[in-house]
Amino acid sequence: MARTVTKQRRRELKHDKFRDTTTSFFEHLGNRLEGQGRTILYALGALVAVLVLFILFSAYNRSQSEKARAALGRAIDIANVQVAAAPAPTPAPNSTLPVFTSERERAERAVREFEAVANDYGSPQSDIARYLAATYRLTLDREQAIKELQDLTNNSNDEVAANAKFALAQARETDAQYDAAANLYRELINDDDRVQAVETLNLRLASVYEKQGKRNEAVDLLFGIVKESRQRKKADGKPAAPSAASREAAEKLQELDAARYAQLPPEPPAANPYL
Repeated sequence: MARTVTKQRRRELKHDKFRDTTTSFFEHLGNRLEGQGRTILYALGALVAVLVLFILFSAYNRSQSEKARAALGRAIDIANVQVAAAPAPTPAPNSTLPVFTSERERAERAVREFEAVANDYGSPQSDIARYLAATYRLTLDREQAIKELQDLTNNSNDEVAANAKFALAQARETDAQYDAAANLYRELINDDDRVQAVETLNLRLASVYEKQGKRNEAVDLLFGIVKESRQRKKADGKPAAPSAASREAAEKLQELDAARYAQLPPEPPAANPYL
């Protein structure tokens, strides 16, 4: 019996020692923090405030991005509305899209819609909207539109900058400024991060060469486009379908130089849609 009491007492003493040690620790910590309670509360309050602001800012950004995408989407829908013959027909039931009776009327409205997006929202939607506004302005105020496209070629958004440069090159080509157009097309072709398909860019450059009277250069480019397209394979080793640009290049090459066209590798057979 004495042995049992001794063990129990030993456990009680051990427990008391743990309690005393723990109490001493917290008393020591309390003494160290004594007088700093308000400072700690301020620090915690500031941390909570920053966290709340971050959450609110993130939610606001998501909301604004959704609104910007919706606004840009609607502007694009308006810009793509088919022009109707005058007099203007009755709008389709439940349609919120306007009706246009001329290309100019549609272009004017498209420019206004895209400019509204550019003014009301941030990147990337605002950059895309500025580019689209400039392309539709080409038929309204060509000089101003070209200036805007030129500015956009230096945009921080690489895709917007590349598309602006391509639109500018096409505008230069249309205005018979062939040297400027060719330089822009070559810059895009030599860009490793190009946005447009290289076949499309080479096709446009060949068109400029033809207009400059550089027939041989145009023929060489067209031949290269078609040859590479006909030799291209898919991952499974089967011939890849020719692109629209390569088909157009083949037609143009045949028109310019039938003998060179005859030197092309044979066109691969059309794929069987049932296999």
